[in-house]
Amino acid sequence: MTEPTGVPNRTTLETMRWFLAIAFVVGGVGILAELFLLEHTEDYWQWTPLILIGLSIVAFVALGTRPTKSVLRVTQTLMVLVLVSGGLGIFFHFKGNIEFEKEMYPSMAGLELVWESLKGATPSLAPGAMVLLGLVGLIYCYRHPAGRPVAR
Repeated sequence: MTEPTGVPNRTTLETMRWFLAIAFVVGGVGILAELFLLEHTEDYWQWTPLILIGLSIVAFVALGTRPTKSVLRVTQTLMVLVLVSGGLGIFFHFKGNIEFEKEMYPSMAGLELVWESLKGATPSLAPGAMVLLGLVGLIYCYRHPAGRPVAR
């Protein structure tokens, strides 16, 4: 299903973009539900992923229903923020677990401290789902038709 140049035809690209959009929205709703169930709402920083995912889902719907260059740019910006938020979340979860482990076991250090912190009460790698969500969103936006110049 390629054109003579080896580039997939438009129908294939549209289908793949549709599947990426579904993956993003389903993943975003799932992460939102999980964060609410875990009561991830104690302070401002804990609200950040909830707000970013909510805004991103709205941006995806807007891009799907009214694909303009400005909506595409907003969506891309949100995807980068979601990705960065996930990376920071991994850092904050891990840091909090290290502090907790040091408080509980002051003599713990080295690889043992790292290992126990990764397995700690706060899931250190869970925010990685945000990183994945941001990457899926950026792939969706890659060479999106709304970003192409308008022919005159």
